Amino acid sequence: MSQNPDPYKPSRREVLRPAEYVGGAAIAAIFTGLVVLITAREPMLALIVAGIAFIVVLVVLALLSMAVKPNAAETAEIDGDEPPPAPPASPGH
Repeated sequence: MSQNPDPYKPSRREVLRPAEYVGGAAIAAIFTGLVVLITAREPMLALIVAGIAFIVVLVVLALLSMAVKPNAAETAEIDGDEPPPAPPASPGH
């Protein structure tokens, strides 16, 4: 087996992306839990609703991120190739 001389190193943004999803879901869960706690004054109900909101928001964010198709420049960057040239601008428009 040959060793790859240039191993792929993910960017800082790629490394922190899962933390962004979990953080966004946590913020939504805290907000939802506080709203339920203030309106219903039931701590157990607030925890249950916050947990449900956390899971739902996390799953939705993950599904939406999987639905995004990378463009040609991103695909070239992932593959380690040169990005394709930009298309020429159409004159008169």
